[in-house]
Amino acid sequence: MSPGDEPYDCRTSCNRRFLTAALDRLGIEDEVRQLLLSSYCEARFELPLRREDGSLARYNAYRVQYDQSRGPFKGGLRFHEGVSMDEFCDLASAMTWKTAVADIPFGGAKGGIDCNPAELSRAELEVLTKRFVERLGPMIGPARDIPAPDMGTDEQVMAWIVEAYSKRYGNRNSIATGKPVALGGIAERTGATGEGVAKMTGWAVAAAGRDLAGTRVAVQGFGSVGSHAARCLSAKGAAVVAVSDSTSAVYRGDGLDIESMLDERRHQPEARVSELAVDADRLTANEVLTCDADVLIPAAVGGVINEDNADSLTATIIVEGANLPATYEADRILAEKGTRMVPDILANAGGVVASYIEWAQNRQGYRWRSARVEQELERILENAWTAVCNRARADGTGMRSAAYTVAVDRVRTAMMLRGF
Repeated sequence: MSPGDEPYDCRTSCNRRFLTAALDRLGIEDEVRQLLLSSYCEARFELPLRREDGSLARYNAYRVQYDQSRGPFKGGLRFHEGVSMDEFCDLASAMTWKTAVADIPFGGAKGGIDCNPAELSRAELEVLTKRFVERLGPMIGPARDIPAPDMGTDEQVMAWIVEAYSKRYGNRNSIATGKPVALGGIAERTGATGEGVAKMTGWAVAAAGRDLAGTRVAVQGFGSVGSHAARCLSAKGAAVVAVSDSTSAVYRGDGLDIESMLDERRHQPEARVSELAVDADRLTANEVLTCDADVLIPAAVGGVINEDNADSLTATIIVEGANLPATYEADRILAEKGTRMVPDILANAGGVVASYIEWAQNRQGYRWRSARVEQELERILENAWTAVCNRARADGTGMRSAAYTVAVDRVRTAMMLRGF
């Protein structure tokens, strides 16, 4: 379901239900529970924009700051039609647990604008972005709230944010992450989420007593996250047997030539995956979820694995590259089947870890060597993986329950130490 198809209700969201279950497991008292279930600050305002055709358009803009017990608020900006306050509250909550399970010194936030960037000219998008920062300025800052790219935004939007903020508050490259390298960004961030997913997949396969080489992997979604994960896994010897985009999918039992597909995409950026692969069977976009594979990586949108199709999944390991791709009911069904689930707040944390590394360099005013960036990224992700695995063994639970328990416990501890 895309944002805007129907009203978003954070009270019934998967994240909310997973969070509530963690609060129950930890026996957290009602007063603290309410603080952990509530956002710190919610801002909504309207942005006027004089379009190039002379018409005046108005856009709803949002920023939700969920928790800052462990550090500054951190979260992406989503420019997409149909976004709402409820949706951003839920996403900001999920970001809080993601930064906590990764054990980096950030809290959680999320925000954006209810607009369709494709309908705006470059000049209009620049004006709208900078006007957003002008209104949001007092709420954000390198030590207060650090935006990053999300759906509908990219490094160019982050560059405009740096300019708009710096014009008023002085040069502050550390106001945003996911920036162009020329403005203090790091090249490694672009593929960090997908590469992190690939690392998690390798660890999950090893934990199951298998060798990654020859393991059959299906990747649902061939965007930034899915394509980087597929490339990394293919390079490590895994057989990426299926990939899909929103309208098509391809399957080849002995593995697709991912590098060739990516090379072809560089020449045809708008091509569907069915046009990128040769000597492969065509599937529907949904069939990639249930195709014959050992590992499934849902790396597109939320809710694609649900109670209607969970029983049909053949993969014994699922690594969630997307945010909340499995519903609460599907998670229960898969747990009963014995499917190993690597939850999104752990599996796709590579992006926010890379953002942390970028922010740390900006604050130091010193650029790290690429080898150090890669080393730190892997160290932080491996520590998070180990912490969740240890908690799962100690509690006798699955990895999702363990990840939420680790994250909530860390935030609760920081909150109690600070006092309120």
